[in-house]
Amino acid sequence: MNTSARGPVLPEIQAIQDEMVALRHRIHANPELAYQEVATAELVAERLAAWGYEVHRGLGVTGVVGTLRRGSGARRLGLRADMDALPIHETTGLPYASQNPGKMHACGHDGHTATLLAAARALAERGRFDGTVHLIFQPAEEGQGGAQRMIADGLFERFPCDAVYSFHNEPGYPAGHFGFRSGVMYSSSDTVILTVSGVGGHGAMPHVAVDPIVAAASIVLALQTIVSREIDPNDMAVVTIGAIHGGDAPNVIPKTVELRLTVRARRPETRALLRERITAIATAQAAVHRASVNVDYRWRYPPVVNDRDATQFAAEVARGWLGEHLLIPELEPLQASDDFAFMLEEVPGSYFIVGNGEGEGGCMVHNPDYDFNDDILPVTASYWVTLAEAYLASGAR
Repeated sequence: MNTSARGPVLPEIQAIQDEMVALRHRIHANPELAYQEVATAELVAERLAAWGYEVHRGLGVTGVVGTLRRGSGARRLGLRADMDALPIHETTGLPYASQNPGKMHACGHDGHTATLLAAARALAERGRFDGTVHLIFQPAEEGQGGAQRMIADGLFERFPCDAVYSFHNEPGYPAGHFGFRSGVMYSSSDTVILTVSGVGGHGAMPHVAVDPIVAAASIVLALQTIVSREIDPNDMAVVTIGAIHGGDAPNVIPKTVELRLTVRARRPETRALLRERITAIATAQAAVHRASVNVDYRWRYPPVVNDRDATQFAAEVARGWLGEHLLIPELEPLQASDDFAFMLEEVPGSYFIVGNGEGEGGCMVHNPDYDFNDDILPVTASYWVTLAEAYLASGAR
């Protein structure tokens, strides 16, 4: 075992580190959006097949599952990585920057995929487990519900798992530091489209129009009272209006204005309350101004809720492999979301984070200047292998 500045690395991973980083750069340079991950899925499938995995394609449109069995153990473990990119124009200037304008791996899914591939190769070469490992390469995590689509296509019926794990790189935390948390890890994420309708007219004669911009402005301000005045301060909720679209000219009152919201919560009761109050407030505020509003409430991802036993097991493996100094103490829930939540509703498991770095390495995800930190790939791949071998150890129950 070698030990880098980012933590311990298995010799099998150390030997292929440069190759796996190059593969990550290849994926980064060729990003594909949700359900379009054809080349990425083909690359994953080719590598898995070359290393002796049974390869299954097409779950959730472009998803790939690689299965490897050793010994006669009955336990079955799932490890998941997401593959899709975002509709963002990259500005990093890196030599391996996106070659597809308007598309970018701005969340690190290229790193997640390359890390799990590195672990896949080492697991096959070492063969030190007794049971079955299913490596799940998922499409369309970025708001398109690829996990849910794979489940609907029979993921866990065809590839039963006794536990399932996934991770996300997390800027702002020290590179190579691991964070585990039982219970809620990530918040829910819902999207709301409010279309405020009035009567268009001349900007100089507002009295003969019904101004949807004024109504929309009132809605924006009123929605701010939900979290500040209706949610328990000990609870968590976010209502953010991320986009407003309406009007083209300064002297024309438009007919409609569109507001786009992201809504987050940790508890199901709070999530339901947010939907009720957003709908009621938007409707009432529009009516005050003689306008109307259509509420398109898109119920998207539930909270990511980690199983206690699965999380404790993963944390203990990390503590033994990495050492206490590389664990993030008392990790708090994060406001991000992930559709791995749907997998955790089906199978016990856990979602953990790995620090992507602070300072320059702390550029937040979904940012055109973001890049996955290659330094964390070897230690995270080594941890995947260590976790799988511990879970599927001979005689494990």
